This record gives sequence, structure tokens and C-alpha cells, in this order.
Amino acid sequence: MPDHPTATPPAARPPSLVVVIDRHDDVIHTRTALAAHHLPSGRITLHPGPGTTSDTGLAHDLLAALGKPPLLTGRFPAGRQPAWEAAAAWMTALPVTRLTVLRAHRLTTRRTMRLLELRALTGIHLTLVCHRPHLPAALHQALQTADYSLTTDLDAACRHYYGTPVTEPPLADEPAGPTGRWLTLPALERLISYDSPRPCTDPCTPPPIIWRHRPPPVPLTAHTAQRVAHRLHTATAHPRLAAAVAAALFTGASLQQLATARLRDYDTAAATLALHDRARYTDGCAAHLVPPWAGVFLRAAACFNRLVSGEDQELLAAPGDRAYLLRVAETAKLRPPQPPAARRQGPVGRVEWDWRERQEAERHEAVPTSRVRPSRRRTP
Repeated sequence: MPDHPTATPPAARPPSLVVVIDRHDDVIHTRTALAAHHLPSGRITLHPGPGTTSDTGLAHDLLAALGKPPLLTGRFPAGRQPAWEAAAAWMTALPVTRLTVLRAHRLTTRRTMRLLELRALTGIHLTLVCHRPHLPAALHQALQTADYSLTTDLDAACRHYYGTPVTEPPLADEPAGPTGRWLTLPALERLISYDSPRPCTDPCTPPPIIWRHRPPPVPLTAHTAQRVAHRLHTATAHPRLAAAVAAALFTGASLQQLATARLRDYDTAAATLALHDRARYTDGCAAHLVPPWAGVFLRAAACFNRLVSGEDQELLAAPGDRAYLLRVAETAKLRPPQPPAARRQGPVGRVEWDWRERQEAERHEAVPTSRVRPSRRRTP
């Protein structure tokens, strides 16, 4: 993917590839590598699950190491889960700079090649830990065309696990504490609105949003944004679904309007997302500022789009993804304001996503006919 913002340029030195030989399968090697795992600092350690040899299974292990649910739910062409593409998208967006893979002597040639492709695509520094005195045949074959270094020294291995020390403090860990309580967010009230804008077929460069027909969504506080981001990260491995929920929170847009965004509508440099609405169901075609907390989700969706579909497919969730999108929001315990108990139409505990739409319809139907002026007629 040559146009990827963080892909390694052809003329640049490729990222390091190191093989650590743990001759005696010493537990200190495993403990040291696992201790280096710290996602906020861009380091992950992958401990492949035993008993599986499929490359898809390894991608699911990688998603789990990234703090994601290992299974990628959603609609996919031909039923194939693009798990490797999702892992690459999240690794690029977060960003992850170092990947250590334990039990590398168990990797098949196909799995090792997948990891090498991931390294070339994302620019990560890859360390493979082989807990055997010598490279097994499958690993040796996969590394035939790769430029790698080999070490048996624990201190040298540790430097590869952690990388060069940095002077700035590492990023803060994800907020701890219970996540079982709902976050009620008014910006989600329009998520399943009945408006039906369509994407623009002609080139369209929308101006910044001017809120004419509805109030802008209230920006999330720093604390709430941190909680929302953490919940979305752990609720789904699907970049488009996570990005769609995030975009709904800073645009207040419906799923139909979110689905009008294409890859060209996300400007990473200006941090803007353009949504389209030629028929002006809401505020027309307009560009929205992407807050910093949501940028990682949009970057992941953009990378995923490049790897899976291309320019003319939805950047975010499509209208057919509605059930999956609502499931992600509910898994993350995010919901719009709910009706009072006396006005509920569903069972207690179920989120009512169309409460705002029903309210507006009820108000419209309640307008008395006496307020409609009859036409005046002249009597002869």
C-alpha cells in the first residue's frame, strides 16, 4: 500500500527483524517478553494459542493482543473475515511499533510469511523468539529471503523487546474501574434517524459545518472521551464499526449520513470528516472537525478501507450494518437518552434507539386540526 501514511518508503531502511534463540526454553525469556507488552507504549507481545496452525487463528491471537475481541463480527464479501487487515489497521492507527512473537518455533511457513507481510506493511520492528537450539525447518524456509539478525543473549533480546528508551513518559494506561454502567450520550439520538441522504457521485468538497437546522452535539469532556475510547477499543475489532460510533458522537449524524463518507472524505492532515446530504435532510454536505480522541478510529477505518475495499466503498459502517453497529454501541454500554419508564415500548433493559424519532412523530400527530386555517370564501 504505497500511499499509506506510515508505510515504509521504498528507499528507507526496512524495520528490524530479529530472531532470539532461547536454547533451553528458559522461563526468563518468556517472562521478559511478556513483561514488555504495553500497548499504550506501542509494544505488544503475541503468545500464540496452542493447538492451532491456521493463519487466521494467528490473526485472532494478534487482535486479542491488541486488546480487541478476537473474532471480527460484521458483513464481509464471500464470508471471509479480514482479520489480518483489521490487525494491520489497528497496529498502524494506535500506533504499534514493536511486535514480539513467542513460540516462533511452532509457526508454520505460512504463518511466518503473514508476519513478514505485516512487518512490511506497518513498519513494525518484529522479534521472533524460538525456544529451541536451532531454527526449525518451517521458520528457516520462511526467513530465506528476509534480512534478519540472530541473538542468543538475553540482554540483547530485552533491548529488542523494549526498543530504545525514550525520554518522554509513556502514555497513560487505559482507565481502570467498572465499565458496566451505561454512558447516556445525546449525540446518539439521531443514529437511526429516518433521513436518507445519499453519497455525492460528482466531486464534492464540502465547507465546514454550519448548524442551521439542529444544534451541534455537545463535545465530550476529556474524561468522558477517554472512557468512550476505551470502551470502543474493547467492544469490537472492526475498524469501520468502531469509527462509525465515534463519528456519530462528534457529528450527531444518522447511520444513513455516516454511510455517505468515502476514503477521500477523511482528511488526516486537516483532521476533518466530510458527510454528504445534497437533498438537505439536515445541514447539507459539510465537513466536521475530528476531535483527537476519535482520530485513532478514523485512521484505523481509513487503513482498513485501503486494504479491503478501496476508494468507492463506505469509509464507515453501511446501512446494512445497522444491527452490528447497534450491537457494538450496546457492547460498549453507549446509548442515547432513554424514555421514562411509563413511555417505554420494549422490555426493561433493552435500549430504545428510536425514542427521539417517536417523540417527534407524536408531537407532529398531536398538532390540533383547529390550528390549520380554513380558506376564506366570499359569500355571494
